[in-house]
Amino acid sequence: MTLSTLLLSAAAAPATLATEAASLSPWALFLQADVVVKAIMIGLLLASLWTWWVIFSFWIKLSAANKESAKFEQEFWRAKDVDGFYQAHATSVTPSAKVFAAGLTEWRQSTRGPNIDRDGTRERLATVMNAATATEVDNLADRLNILATVGSVAPFVGLFGTVWGIMRSFTAIAAQQNTNLAVVAPGIAEALFATAIGLFAAIPAVIAYNRYSHGLNRFEAKLNRFADGFHSTLSRELEAAQ
Repeated sequence: MTLSTLLLSAAAAPATLATEAASLSPWALFLQADVVVKAIMIGLLLASLWTWWVIFSFWIKLSAANKESAKFEQEFWRAKDVDGFYQAHATSVTPSAKVFAAGLTEWRQSTRGPNIDRDGTRERLATVMNAATATEVDNLADRLNILATVGSVAPFVGLFGTVWGIMRSFTAIAAQQNTNLAVVAPGIAEALFATAIGLFAAIPAVIAYNRYSHGLNRFEAKLNRFADGFHSTLSRELEAAQ
């Protein structure tokens, strides 16, 4: 082999490596993938985008609910006139305001007549405010199940793409009767890429679901404490009316 041939081979080697690397880029892997694997990749990418939308929208909603409820509770405990406070916040959609409105409405209905069933009134107040708390938490938790679904299903969908890509690799080996890495590499790379997209969608969904579930439990505990405090206030009013 002459010196010029060696030089040409050395110059061609980087170009060949660059071509192989480009063929294994994410976009190239998507274009080379089977239609089934493409559909899986697109579905997982859409699930990932949907997951991030739920993550940001839920963060905004939960943060606003915490902030508005804390402000409402501070104003409530400072208020001197409960009826006037109720009139001022009658149209409020704050979760604490909804619990307060449910309790005060039941209080008015139960104490309307001359004969007041104090024990029954206390039980109804507790039931009504607990139901209002559960309703507000359920409204906040809307779409949170999407994160749980994506987090649990996406890895298996990506795994299906992996299995399908490996099956194509073995089919290529059988068709060409060649075990060269160049024959099986594209299919294996597509398979691993589908798995990576599945994990990319699942990992943020699982982390966000666990974090938001904890935040939602804390918010529910705050609402329950507010409901208990308001219930105690109304119970003292019942005792004073004896």
